[in-house]
Amino acid sequence: VQLVESGGGLVQPGESLTLSCTVTGITGRTYGLGWARQVPGKDLEWVCGVYGDGNTYYADSVQGRFTIYRDHDMKKADLQMLMLKPEDTAVYFCATPFSILISPEARSISRGQGTQVTVSS
Repeated sequence: VQLVESGGGLVQPGESLTLSCTVTGITGRTYGLGWARQVPGKDLEWVCGVYGDGNTYYADSVQGRFTIYRDHDMKKADLQMLMLKPEDTAVYFCATPFSILISPEARSISRGQGTQVTVSS
């Protein structure tokens, strides 16, 4: 499985950014896709995800600001981020499979190389 993220960058507080993830080497919609982020010195944490059945999860810190969009075959997942805050600064990773019950750092989770998002004035 290969995941490739793109779209990171430097934005000011209150601005928006959309990250994209392309997945290859996986078939079927059952696995789900998620986005996780890591701040230096802290554990990787799930930000949001979509299960194979289409149900979604959002961390409280991003609820109402972030939206995950995925295609029918779970081969692409965009993360739309609105009203960005300095505390959203992190490296963002696309990952599969997705389950809030499994740490995104687990060995069973495949992740991309990550893309840096910096929110600063």
